[in-house]
Amino acid sequence: MFESMLRGESGALSEFGYWMLRYRRTWRRSIVMSVANPVLFFVGIGVGLGRLIDAAGGSPAHGVPYLDYLAPGLLAAAAMQIASIESAMPAYQSLHLDRHYRNAAVSPVEPAGILLGHVLFVTFRVATSAAAFYLVMVCAGLFRSAWVVLALPVAVLTGMAFAAPFMALGVLVRREGTLRGTYRFLIMPLYLFSGTYVAVTQFPAVIRPLAYALPLWHGVELCRELTLGDVTLGPALGHLAYLIAVTAAGLYVSRVAYRRRLHD
Repeated sequence: MFESMLRGESGALSEFGYWMLRYRRTWRRSIVMSVANPVLFFVGIGVGLGRLIDAAGGSPAHGVPYLDYLAPGLLAAAAMQIASIESAMPAYQSLHLDRHYRNAAVSPVEPAGILLGHVLFVTFRVATSAAAFYLVMVCAGLFRSAWVVLALPVAVLTGMAFAAPFMALGVLVRREGTLRGTYRFLIMPLYLFSGTYVAVTQFPAVIRPLAYALPLWHGVELCRELTLGDVTLGPALGHLAYLIAVTAAGLYVSRVAYRRRLHD
């Protein structure tokens, strides 16, 4: 058992090194996008539309400018988007197209090590992208509390709550079009229905339970509470526990899926 654990850990490190080696070709472009995206969102929606909303007194958080309200929501949503992009489709391609997973599976590396190495890389990508977004937000003064320092790790956890189950999805689906449909009909609508732009309480009552069940809502709410300094211990711990539980469940399902698909 101890030998198996060591083999899995070393395999995970080699897998992480493989993904980092691939990333060397695209890291400059990804960094530019990680900084450009929040700036464009803040200027286009937060500043432009935000001024109209503030002038009309329609900010979802009374007494707080709309841009300050929007920024932490976008931080969590951007982490979700990066996590989904770096997990499901690369996993699918590694299994079916370039067959990297298949090649690694015939080596001493266990499927759990292959999964863990990829998860480590996705965590790295989410953390660095969220850090760039966070830096823009802080430099713009879009925070009202010292609790904002915890918003970054919460955003990363939010991203991993999506990446963990999406890793399983990537190896379980048989058609690439299924994943593209998931991005189009699941990920993008989450921006609208998870409280990123407006409070969920403004939605019709029939939609609210669905929003409350989504990991993004919990990430958005917790990032927003930390950024605005409106932290209540009970709800904050509830959001945190939910995100951890979803991530843990996703990792468990992914481990089972990798073992079955890489050994079939």
